[in-house]
Amino acid sequence: MKLNPPLLALAAGAFGIGVTEFAPMGLLPVIATDLGVSIPSAGLLISAYALGVMLGAPLMTLTTGRVPRRTLLIGLAVIFTAGNLLAAISDSYGMLLAARVVTSLNHGAFFGVGSIVAAGLVPPNRQAGAVAAMFMGLTIANVVGVPLATWAGDALGWRASFWGIAGVGVIAALRLTLPNLPAPSGGDGIAELRALGRGPVLAALALTVIGSSAMFTVFTYIAPILRDATHASVGFITAMLVTYGLGLTVGNWLGGKFADRSVEGVASFALVPPLQVRVMAAASDAPNLASSVNIGAFNLGNAIGAALGGAVIAGGLGYPAVSLAGAGAAGLGLLLVLVLARRGASTPVPAAG
Repeated sequence: MKLNPPLLALAAGAFGIGVTEFAPMGLLPVIATDLGVSIPSAGLLISAYALGVMLGAPLMTLTTGRVPRRTLLIGLAVIFTAGNLLAAISDSYGMLLAARVVTSLNHGAFFGVGSIVAAGLVPPNRQAGAVAAMFMGLTIANVVGVPLATWAGDALGWRASFWGIAGVGVIAALRLTLPNLPAPSGGDGIAELRALGRGPVLAALALTVIGSSAMFTVFTYIAPILRDATHASVGFITAMLVTYGLGLTVGNWLGGKFADRSVEGVASFALVPPLQVRVMAAASDAPNLASSVNIGAFNLGNAIGAALGGAVIAGGLGYPAVSLAGAGAAGLGLLLVLVLARRGASTPVPAAG
């Protein structure tokens, strides 16, 4: 795909939001020690963010339907910046938890509206690739941003990571590069809600929830697992986060590449562009809410996974059992895919746009 400044700006926003979402996973031991809470309690910072995304996605989308798209995306970036500043000055667990919820309110709407904007910037046969290009910022956050935040948190304190995230220059990039897109016309809240009841939309949302819960059952606690179960150093943990991020990046790229041919997905982050495009296509006449709710579904899975892993740890089953729980969730997702395929749930849907 040719250099596209608006897509780069959207990817920059995705990068900042990605670091915000995933950085605490590498900082859990540092945050827990500094604030005097347990690892499972610190894990609730992940769950609270994810639940905030799930609730904020439909709320923000339905209440901002008449706001021009560029103005809306810039406003969401302002919320992102304010939330990270609040996290950076937090002096208690409760304040940090509140900061995470504030930050999360922008997430679903940014990715939901941003996906539609990204798809509208390219020809119809390149839409999945455009969505993948935007989400590439999210995966690059895992390659560069999260390991860097983990290192900075260990060396300079976890608050330094949030100061750095708040400094990501997303607002100016969106202002300077995005076209002045008007709010969509012809849609309404009832139509958006009705679109969520369609079978293909519900199927994609269910797969998103289960797939992401399998991933985040383990990923949420990757730092304490490596530190306590394998006695890994901070350098090794950082290297493993980079390796994991590279895998997500390749998966996202492949997902976008193959979804432009067919929206049937492959695995892990390769599922994100196909599922996002599938939801947008299934709700093509009212895509804003469905697109945002799919991001909420991803984060609901995030919350479920974090809670499941935390329950395993709190139950005294040990860190190796966390991986077994994640594998069980992944098996459930595979079973759902097979059941849906058997029932013909992969019937082609109208192309988005």
